[in-house]
Amino acid sequence: MGKKNLSKGISETQIMNELNSLVDNGNTVVLATVVETSRSVPRHSGAKMLILSDSHQIGTIGGGEMEARVIKEACACMDDGASLLLNYELVDPVAGDPGVCGGAVTIHLETYMPNSKILIIGCGHVGRAVAELASWLGYHVIATDDREGVAEDVAGADLVITGSIEEALKRVDLTDRDHVVAVTRNAELDIQNLPHILSTDAKSIGVMGSSKRWKTTRSSLESAGISEEDLSRVTSPIGLDLSAETPQEIALSILSQIIEQDNAGNS
Repeated sequence: MGKKNLSKGISETQIMNELNSLVDNGNTVVLATVVETSRSVPRHSGAKMLILSDSHQIGTIGGGEMEARVIKEACACMDDGASLLLNYELVDPVAGDPGVCGGAVTIHLETYMPNSKILIIGCGHVGRAVAELASWLGYHVIATDDREGVAEDVAGADLVITGSIEEALKRVDLTDRDHVVAVTRNAELDIQNLPHILSTDAKSIGVMGSSKRWKTTRSSLESAGISEEDLSRVTSPIGLDLSAETPQEIALSILSQIIEQDNAGNS
């Protein structure tokens, strides 16, 4: 997104529309809101500002040193998705106050994070079933296939990419909140794709296929110099053991495993 120079006159509706658009496009954003004031302050209750991960801001809550401190605190909040309540006195800079207006202000920081992404490699029957279920569960779904005729009209996919995995990864930034589901048609494709996938920060990498197929894939990757540490990031066969048979049942087993990974440690 191009940077915008929006004045303090930006409306609350514009701020919220920008927030929704940024998050929908995969950005982590902090909403800073002035929730309480007393005496003389630069902006009063209800004033809002957005802070992006590169410290860029949209709107303002008063400018100056106070705003600079809020931006710094907001960037720290993005690391763990936290919310925070900040209290500032604007009286005596010598004593460390971020201003001399004479009042006090309380600012609430709320972090908005985009939905985790699932990159599906292979748009066959299982890949399509995974895309549809993952979308229903609220994930941001990217589907890719090297075959033009197959990578079309994938229900539930937010983005469909035709071509090599290298091309797909140029368009998709995988973070440690995201997942890869490789449901390709043969081991040769997995052998080609996995070194590129392992170079990302993906939280989980699952590969469909039998234990025998994974043994073949793993052996080839080891011969190519892929480390044991990297190979340990791969789960194959992917999915919980539900004795699944149909594409829909396999998709359920795969998404159940991903949800289990996402929720680990929350109980």
